[in-house]
Amino acid sequence: MEHIRLPKVEKVQLVDRGCSHRARVGTLYLTAFHTVFVDNEAEDLSELWVLHSLVCNIKKQSSPALGHSLLIQCKNSQLIQLIIPQESDCNDVFMSLLRLSRPERYEELYCFSFKTNFNKAERDENWDFIDMKAEYSRMGVPNKLWHVTSINREYRVCDTYPADLFVPKSATLPVIIGSSKFRSKGRFPTLSYYCKETQAAICRSSQPLSGFSARCLEDEQMLEAIMKSNPSSRFMYVVDTRPKLNAMANRATGKGYENEDNYTNIKFQFIGIENIHVMRNSQQKLIEVSDLCSSSMGEFLLGLENSDWLKHIRSILAAGIFVARAVAEKGISILIHCSDGWDRTAQVCSIASVLLDPYYRTLKGFMVLIEKDWVSFGHKFSHRYSHLNGDPKEVSPVIDQFLECVWQLMEQFPCAFEYNERFLISIHNHINSCQYGNFICNSEKERKLLCIREKTHSVWPHLWKNKLDCMNPLFRPDHSQTQGVLHPITNPYCFKFWRGLYNQFDRGLHPRQSALESLVAVKEETQQLEEVLVICEQKLAALAKEPLKGLSVKNHVPMYMGLANIPQDHNGRFFGTGPKVLSLFGDTPKSYGRESGEAHFKCHSSTNGNAFPNKDEVKDPDFNTA
Repeated sequence: MEHIRLPKVEKVQLVDRGCSHRARVGTLYLTAFHTVFVDNEAEDLSELWVLHSLVCNIKKQSSPALGHSLLIQCKNSQLIQLIIPQESDCNDVFMSLLRLSRPERYEELYCFSFKTNFNKAERDENWDFIDMKAEYSRMGVPNKLWHVTSINREYRVCDTYPADLFVPKSATLPVIIGSSKFRSKGRFPTLSYYCKETQAAICRSSQPLSGFSARCLEDEQMLEAIMKSNPSSRFMYVVDTRPKLNAMANRATGKGYENEDNYTNIKFQFIGIENIHVMRNSQQKLIEVSDLCSSSMGEFLLGLENSDWLKHIRSILAAGIFVARAVAEKGISILIHCSDGWDRTAQVCSIASVLLDPYYRTLKGFMVLIEKDWVSFGHKFSHRYSHLNGDPKEVSPVIDQFLECVWQLMEQFPCAFEYNERFLISIHNHINSCQYGNFICNSEKERKLLCIREKTHSVWPHLWKNKLDCMNPLFRPDHSQTQGVLHPITNPYCFKFWRGLYNQFDRGLHPRQSALESLVAVKEETQQLEEVLVICEQKLAALAKEPLKGLSVKNHVPMYMGLANIPQDHNGRFFGTGPKVLSLFGDTPKSYGRESGEAHFKCHSSTNGNAFPNKDEVKDPDFNTA
C-alpha cells in the first residue's frame, strides 16, 4: 500500500478498444494488488479488475483531443486505455502502477495474500490434488529396469531438478554423479516419460561440457545404461533441440554437444528450435500485429509472416512428432536436451507426451503433465514471465508456445481433447497472474525454501472445480482420435493465428457466433430435453401400467454429438435429411450467438451489490474484460 500515491481518481474514461469514439466514465481505484475501474454510468455498476502482476508495460500518452492518457498493456494480451482529467493525477497513477507491477520480493506477489482465511487442512488437500508418484506408477515405473534414486533428495547433485528422479537401475551412484558434473547446471540424464508398450523412454538433460574434445566416461556409461534399459532397441537417439550453429558456438565456451565417436550406439540429431531471445522478439512482433485492429488484410498477413511466430510453433511441434514416432513406432529411447534443459527441452518432452499418451489429453492429465515436465523439472517461471522486477532479457514465451502447440493440435483433432481452449487460456492467465503458487519461483528447491505449499494455494483444484467451463463438447472417449498416438500434419496451411488468446478481449472484433458457445448451448438444451424425455416416459409407463421402455439418459447418445457436423444456415438453423433435427428446436430454433455465452467472459462484479468492495477482496481474473 505504501507504493500507492493516489488510491482513487474520479471522472476517468475507459476507452473501448476497436471503438475509440466510445468511452465509459467511472472511478479508478488502486489497491495493493488490483487496478479497479467502476463504471458509474452503467445500471449494474460494472467493474473491471486487473491484477498488477498481469501488467507488462505502461505508457503515458498526451494529445489535445484525448487529454492525459495511460495505455496499460497486460501479459494476457489485454490492452487498457485510461484518460485521466488532471496531469498530476495521471502521473501519480503512472508511478504507482509502475512500482506495483514490478515487485522486488516474492512476498509482494498476490498468491501470498490470496484466500488467507482457508484452513491448513484444505490447503494441504489442494496441493495433494496432483500426485507425481502416482503418475510415474501409471506410466509403469519403477520396474525391473528403472527405479527412483534418492541421490538428489537434498538437491545437492542438481539444485534445479526435483528431489525424486527415475534413472536406469544399472546406473550406479558414481556414474550419476560423474554425469552430472559433465552436464551444464548438473542436469544429468533422467526419465521424463516411459512407454509401457515399447519399453522406450524419453529422457532429458542439459548440454554436455564437451568443448572441442573433452569427454566423460561416466556420462558415456549413463547414456549406455539408458540405451540398455530398452531391450527392444540396439541404439538410442540423442536430440539436441538447438540449431546446429548455436550448439557449435557453445563449444567455444566449453559446452557443446555429444560426440558420436565417444558414445556407444547413439544417433545424434539436431532439431533447430531458436533460443529464448529470438522467441521473445517474435512474440512481440506477433502482439503488435494483433494490436492492429484497423489494419488491412495485406498488413496483417505480412506482419504475421514477418513475426516468424507460426514458423517457430511448427518447428516445436515437428520436434515433438519426431520424438513420438521414434518411441511409438520404432521403440527407440531418446535423450533430449538444449542448453540448460529447462526451456526447449520441456517443450519437446511435453509435446511428445501429448502425442503419445491419451491421458495427457484429458483435463487431469494435462495438469499432471505441466507439473511433471515444467514445474518439477525447474522451468524458470519467475524469470521467463517476469514475476519479479529483473533482467528483461530473461523473459521469453516458452510455455506460451507449448500451450499454442496444444491448441494447434486441438484444431486438427477436435474430438481428441477433453478440454477446450478456455482451459489453455486460463492456465496462461494463471502463469502470469501470480494468483496461485504453482508457477512461482524457478525450481522445486526455491519453492520449498519459500514455503509455497504452506503459504499459497494450488490452482489445479480451482480449475477442476470449474471444469464444466473447460470441457470440450466434441470430446468422445471412444473416438479413434482419442485413443493411441496422434499423427498431426505440419504443412504450413495447417497452422492458424490463435485469435482466442491474442485477441480474447476484443469483443467487438469477434464473430457474432462462436462455435464453442454454440456447441455448449446445444449440449445444455439437449440435456434438458433428455430430462423431459425421461419424465414423459415415466408418465407414459405409469399410465399404461407397464415397465418403462425406451432409452434411458445413461445410455442415450448426446444429441449434440449428432448435430456437431450438421451444416447450419446463416440464421443458426440446422440442415438435416429427416424431421428429427428440426423437431428438437421447432421450426425456428434458437440461435446461440456470442451474446448467449457472454456471461463466461464477464468481469466479476463486487459482492452484495456494492459498487466497490473491501480492499483486495478475492477476485479471479481469468476472464476479466473491459
